[in-house]
Amino acid sequence: MALKYSRQREMIMDFLQGRKDHPTADIVYENVRLLNPNISLGTVYRNLALLADLGEIRRLRLGDGTDHFDADISPHYHFICNGCGCVRDLQMDDMENILENARRRFDGRITGHMTYFYGYCGKCCESGES
Repeated sequence: MALKYSRQREMIMDFLQGRKDHPTADIVYENVRLLNPNISLGTVYRNLALLADLGEIRRLRLGDGTDHFDADISPHYHFICNGCGCVRDLQMDDMENILENARRRFDGRITGHMTYFYGYCGKCCESGES
């Protein structure tokens, strides 16, 4: 699907591509608004949803009631800290083996998967919050 160019969407993508912390829509809005004070929160939400639906970004539902967004659509997992709530990318070598193993054990058709790992990040471990 070819989309009409949108300066707002480009600003949102530029912001997300520079981040590794998987921001929420509100964080995207607060930061993009610094560059474009006329952008609305609704515009940010609509564009994030559209980009996620098109597969250009990933929408992460982490169980905290708020969607987080990731511009890195390459295969990878995510780590969520139980202490500070940070979300980090977690690269693993055998991701395809996990998917193939699931496909062998399921009588339907699996087209993908999303796995989250939970624990405490290095900062929380150092500060004794774990």
